[in-house]
Amino acid sequence: MENLSLFDDPPPAFDRVKLAGKLRALAEKGIYLGGSSWKYEGWLGQIYTPSRYATRGKFSKKRFEETCIAEYAETFPLVCGDFSFYQFPSPQFWQKLFEAAPPTLKFGLKVPEEITCRRFPDHPRYGPRAGQDNEAFLNADMFDALFLQALAPYASRIAVLIFEFGTFSRQAYEEPQQFFADLDAFLSKLPKGFRYSVEIRNETYLLPEYFETLRRHNVAHVFNAWTRMPSIARQMELPEAFTTDFTVARALLRQGRPYELAVKTFSPYTETKDENSETRSALRNLMVHAQRRGQPAYLFVNNRLEGNSPLTIEAVVE
Repeated sequence: MENLSLFDDPPPAFDRVKLAGKLRALAEKGIYLGGSSWKYEGWLGQIYTPSRYATRGKFSKKRFEETCIAEYAETFPLVCGDFSFYQFPSPQFWQKLFEAAPPTLKFGLKVPEEITCRRFPDHPRYGPRAGQDNEAFLNADMFDALFLQALAPYASRIAVLIFEFGTFSRQAYEEPQQFFADLDAFLSKLPKGFRYSVEIRNETYLLPEYFETLRRHNVAHVFNAWTRMPSIARQMELPEAFTTDFTVARALLRQGRPYELAVKTFSPYTETKDENSETRSALRNLMVHAQRRGQPAYLFVNNRLEGNSPLTIEAVVE
């Protein structure tokens, strides 16, 4: 990256002050929007002020990644932590994160895949466990001991916890009802004090029994825009889809576009390259639905939906 002046920052690529004001006004009504993560150098000069991350006149990646969440929160009231999907963060990690972020910023956190993955993918990063069944799948005691207890001091700052389940094969579950039974037993053991939500990646699982399982435990269905799922708008049309007194959505990918292609197409996420008017409209409709009911909504927008989530969010709230 080029050397950056400590004093001559270019003007932001769009009016982030105006956007921040609109998002604060919505947050006061219980409608929160934010990104799926925050450490994107492609947002420098847009959300982030380059000089804040300069050391000896040069951009410091380390300083940026350690501190940029504070500036992120100057614009957005909500952020998703994808990082927690891959690990059980330590209490020290959580302390450092929440000390770096202002208390006004709400977090949505993905639950570690150690809990939500029934069989580990056949991928080198899983080492000897690749392709093997996961003995910790839906282990409520492990989830409580290794995840919730470390988060307990920060519960008021956590908007929602997200159980993301990858696509289940017929080998994993011959029938969807088998998963619903396992999910029901798991959710019945979860301690109170957090909002929980479930994101599934099997279209054929969007059945009344699934939604009833969530409703029974006051858990939200995550309206997700993803490559092999029906659009958010179509999910909203299902009469049982609103399962509790809060709403969660994740606008991740255009339907039919694989994750790897989205990364290749949109990196480094500096601009909108593929406007998705259908998903934008669906997010607005979720906001209206939540406001009419006087219920909170937590809406996360990923760079890989259109190319740049701040610009997508700006367009949604316009």
